[in-house]
Amino acid sequence: MELMEGILPLVTQPLGFSSEQLDLQTYSRSLQSRSLGQIVLFAEVTPTTMDLLDGMMLQLPQEMGLIAIAGRQTQGKGRGGNAWLSPLGSALFTLHVRVPVQSPLGQRIPFLQHLVALAVVEAVRTLPGYQDIDLRVKWPNDIYYSALMKLGGVLVTSTLMGNTFHALVGCGFNVSNSNPTVCINDLIVQYNKENGSALKALSTAQLIGRSVTVLERLIDAFQEKGAPGVLPLYYKRWVHSGTRVRLWSEQGPQACIVGLDDCGFLQVESEEQGIVSVQPDGNSFDMLRNLIVTKQR
Repeated sequence: MELMEGILPLVTQPLGFSSEQLDLQTYSRSLQSRSLGQIVLFAEVTPTTMDLLDGMMLQLPQEMGLIAIAGRQTQGKGRGGNAWLSPLGSALFTLHVRVPVQSPLGQRIPFLQHLVALAVVEAVRTLPGYQDIDLRVKWPNDIYYSALMKLGGVLVTSTLMGNTFHALVGCGFNVSNSNPTVCINDLIVQYNKENGSALKALSTAQLIGRSVTVLERLIDAFQEKGAPGVLPLYYKRWVHSGTRVRLWSEQGPQACIVGLDDCGFLQVESEEQGIVSVQPDGNSFDMLRNLIVTKQR
């Protein structure tokens, strides 16, 4: 059929689906969730995966775990209105997540972005043989190679309807694209050279499926035990332990990062101010300068 602007073709029979950008069988094998990510909406090219789900999520039956996956985005977005480059070879998806308001995570909804970043890191580092691939999380929503270079990020938006948060979890991370920064398969090649190993390259379908699976398990752990159910693993994987930073400017007070508070905000301790919490929406962490600065609007 001839497609008009604003219309997407919809393949309803998986056996009729084929794309170089998404191996649906690999995704299905890698996905071990109860509900998250079970229904796939895929586009070779789209402005953003957020656009594919926006306006649709509130109309879905509760048991449908919808995920939008794209081969490439033309208008990818990061936090604070930043552009997010989305070349071929990167994993790009938006996941619909329901969180009851009165649940432990519903009362600490900023933690959701931390869980997503951690899920991507764990999707790689829990694979047998890949546990030393040095992926890390950077507060509040970045995926890093060691403390050196960003290779992914998370953007979460939420809508409150009745007693439920409807969250759209957008995530993009580099899998086989060496530009614009570094990708996971580059790290695997480097690791093989340094250790004489023969770890295989990973695919976007595999890592998206594993990330969604791990995220569901992390959400379950948070709902059962609260933040203590996930923070030990989060601190094990983050890049900030004991880091000393300057607050607000290069001449600002020195402080030491001590952890996350009850709301998921960054806690820093300085002699002048004691322990204070830094909210992610108003501040940015400049890793190159070890500086937490108030974002300019």
